[in-house]
Amino acid sequence: MFSAVLIEKDEAGRRVGVAALDDGLLPDGDVTVEVEYSTLNYKDALAITGASPVVRKFPMVPGIDLAGTVSASSHPGHKPGDRVLLNGWGVGETHWGGLAQRARVNGDWLIPLPEAFTARQAMAIGTAGYTASLCVDALLAHGTRPDQGEVLVTGAGGGVGGVAIALLAKAGFDVAASTGRRAEAAYLHGLGATTVLDRAALTEPGKPLQKERWAAVIDSVGSHTLANACAQTRYGGAVAACGLAQGMDFPASVAPFILRGVSLLGVDSVMAPRERRLAAYDRLSRDLDPAALDAIAQEITLADAIEASSRLLDGKIRGRVIVNVNR
Repeated sequence: MFSAVLIEKDEAGRRVGVAALDDGLLPDGDVTVEVEYSTLNYKDALAITGASPVVRKFPMVPGIDLAGTVSASSHPGHKPGDRVLLNGWGVGETHWGGLAQRARVNGDWLIPLPEAFTARQAMAIGTAGYTASLCVDALLAHGTRPDQGEVLVTGAGGGVGGVAIALLAKAGFDVAASTGRRAEAAYLHGLGATTVLDRAALTEPGKPLQKERWAAVIDSVGSHTLANACAQTRYGGAVAACGLAQGMDFPASVAPFILRGVSLLGVDSVMAPRERRLAAYDRLSRDLDPAALDAIAQEITLADAIEASSRLLDGKIRGRVIVNVNR
């Protein structure tokens, strides 16, 4: 038996709670992992609250991240005792996820836990931090350099934003952090932001082309924020888009792309190939100060994850949420 957050939906309605489950209920997979830590991401909060139809089949154990130790494996790349982590691949949506003490998954979805991090630290990074690293990689591959000017990070108070700021600062960039929580200015400066902006300047409809401000942008917000960020990006700059906290819409024009040569770089973390994942974690291992993880993350229990989901969607949680599934 193992404990897990379980989402059920049937004729009687939708129910979410912590349940004791039998191993026989675990889904198909060639690797079984004894989970130590998971996380609470924006997508997990949507799944748990039902605010968006993230879950594709029921019953479902949410949790798009997990870290732990292999207890059983028929996969050639993993053996019992291996320390592993998982981000994405549809877990918590179509396949039982990490908000549980045990998980059975496809071994191709797992990568080794980097030696630089404990399981707890890896989940302080989680999908959010790994996505931030993918965004930084995308900007650097585009040719973005520190001497070209400031890089804007939207949604700076969230998990993606916090890690993005830390990684960009380590790479030598001046970082402008956009947030709706001005009280977090000291926290953002501590991560490496040189400027803190009120997100209100970006969230309303704006002109198709605006004053050139940013050499590049990492955006986890979408909607008008992304449109304004593109409109303010300098000639030849790039915008890495990875989120939709404000909305899925993109109410923009082609003007920044055809008149300033701005590049819009889509960043997907869910289905990213293994080599890209390993490269992202190499950057995190090399450039992310463990002290930054302590500043970004807070720890909760498995049962806490249900209540915390609503607060996360309401923007009342800063940074990353680590879930100790064995508490």
